[in-house]
Amino acid sequence: MSQPTLASTELPGQKSLTFEVVDIVVIVIYFVFVLAIGIWSSIRASRGTVGGYFLAGRSMTWWPIGASLMSSNVGSGLFIGLAGTGAAGGLAVGGFEWNATWALLALGWIFVPVYIAAGVVTMPEYLKKRFGGQRIQIYMSVLSLILYIFTKISTDIFSGALFIQVSLGWNLYLSTVILLVVTAVYTIAGGLTAVMYTDVLQTVIMVLGASVLSFIGFEKVGWLEGLKEKYSTAIPSVIVPNTTCHLPRTDAFHMLRNPITGDIPWPGLIFGLSVLATWCWCTDQVIVQRSLSAKSLSHAKGGSVLAGYLKMLPMFFVVMPGMISRALYPDEVGCVDPKICEAVCGAKVGCSNIAYPKLVMGLMPVGLRGLMIAVMMAALMSSLTSIFNSSSTLFAIDIWQRLRKKATEQELMIVGRVFVLILVVVSILWIPIIQTSNSGQLFDYIQSITSYLAPPITALFILAIFCKRINEPGAFWGLMFGLVVGAIRMIMEFSYKVPSCGEEDLRPAVLKDVHYLYFALILCVLTGIIITLVSFCTPPIPEEKLASLTWWTRHSSAPTTDLEKDKNELAEVNPSTGESDAEEPTEENADSGNKDHDAASPPCWKKMYFWFCGISTNPGPSLTKEEKAVLERKLTNITERPLSRTVCNVNAIILLAINVFLWGYFG
Repeated sequence: MSQPTLASTELPGQKSLTFEVVDIVVIVIYFVFVLAIGIWSSIRASRGTVGGYFLAGRSMTWWPIGASLMSSNVGSGLFIGLAGTGAAGGLAVGGFEWNATWALLALGWIFVPVYIAAGVVTMPEYLKKRFGGQRIQIYMSVLSLILYIFTKISTDIFSGALFIQVSLGWNLYLSTVILLVVTAVYTIAGGLTAVMYTDVLQTVIMVLGASVLSFIGFEKVGWLEGLKEKYSTAIPSVIVPNTTCHLPRTDAFHMLRNPITGDIPWPGLIFGLSVLATWCWCTDQVIVQRSLSAKSLSHAKGGSVLAGYLKMLPMFFVVMPGMISRALYPDEVGCVDPKICEAVCGAKVGCSNIAYPKLVMGLMPVGLRGLMIAVMMAALMSSLTSIFNSSSTLFAIDIWQRLRKKATEQELMIVGRVFVLILVVVSILWIPIIQTSNSGQLFDYIQSITSYLAPPITALFILAIFCKRINEPGAFWGLMFGLVVGAIRMIMEFSYKVPSCGEEDLRPAVLKDVHYLYFALILCVLTGIIITLVSFCTPPIPEEKLASLTWWTRHSSAPTTDLEKDKNELAEVNPSTGESDAEEPTEENADSGNKDHDAASPPCWKKMYFWFCGISTNPGPSLTKEEKAVLERKLTNITERPLSRTVCNVNAIILLAINVFLWGYFG
């Protein structure tokens, strides 16, 4: 990427963009805070059990849950991609954020009560309890890991690296590797509690830093009225003759756009996006894991409401600043001539991706510039820690336990951490591929990949929770149908190049005329029909085996029955208690643990290793079956105190009222 060209623009001070001492001090203070909070929370956390490492001991309150829900979703990909799409097309992309409010409330009020009642840690585990068998669980685990590695991780690394490279000129590989290493260290050492407490700090930094930049930007262009005037005239000096690519959209300040000619059509934004939002917020391991760590259902609901309020903000501190960036720097951010675009940012298709870093380097004063670099590092690390932690949960509990049927708790803890290291290596190896990919279209590709793979999962979870008649054959063949249809569309998407400005669109009609949000809605409905038809043609699941597993049976006091009848079924580790569900009592294990403990104290290096992996050298108290049953009932309890329930319900209604008002005002 040609940075001299980036620097040689209208802003004279940008030629010598070196960090001042104040900027460096701000970043150092930020990193010290993050590591201190991570170490503090990991020391006081219950890290030696599966429930402690993966679910923060189910002890989190509403405010860290809400902050973590927000920051897990707002990675550097959102800053770069959302601001870039805002610069290119206007406000409509902000609907992706405002739509999330409804999905977050669905998570707290509909999905989480069922998940808690079912006593599950991962989403594939819920499907296994709900339908029995293993093929759905394995398919879901593998698909989720593929989505994490090749969409979320790659997008965040690319975006974070692009920001650092554009704004600082640091080596792309060095900066990314350092960030990944620091991120992995406190994820591995701390587990979910460390991730969630650092998320709170990073959410505060993101909101404050981005708000300051937004305020400075609005002041520069003359607030909303000035932005409307300047954005509509933000035309680059070099254009492609006989085209309209260089002109800003006439509907840039409207969110609800023409259903046929709009770049983001309004039925797709409301209905198609709801399919993707339901997958993202209600069935995705990264997000749901945060709500499942709540100490009670009311705290999970409170976290959803707080996250809903926070998701209102990116429109004002990400999307609109992206538009401000185009208004101030039309020749770079709004470039359309392929040669000029390649000189500015290395991508022929356009340079809208540099909108946010361009604004930071152009407008932020010394010191605050360091704060914004810290914000982007926070966004990158926060998103990656969430993905690393959730991926290790999926791998250890859903895949490794299947390969190693007698895996001990210690082994699962170590395997989860080793898998994080493998993810880091894969991520670093993926950097050159991201660099050589068509960076101008990367964010759109990520959205479309989600549209092709996620809708069948959305359809399955909705039917699994609300329709007791759905069974395993219906669920499996519905998922297979959705995968085949989605994969065909995805292969076509990658096979045909999106035309540059002035080129004729030669893609098939199904690509250029069927928007990916429409496709998501169609695929979700078709998958639901297949699931229902196959289920009604095959024997139903007995009613007594659905206790606590659907919306209608969530209050059932009957013990949940595992539908897997295979006697060789692996001994599940109960994630809530951290105890093995194996039939035999664990007296022998306890005895051997006591003998080990009575032996000589392990050397210092081994003590450090045990601490890092969260392995206790002292034998834990062995629980009787009665004590286990009491603990299980407590952890799967979804009753709420009347006052807490009322407070959550009132706040949810206020949140929805504000959301509807904003849609109406900007619609």
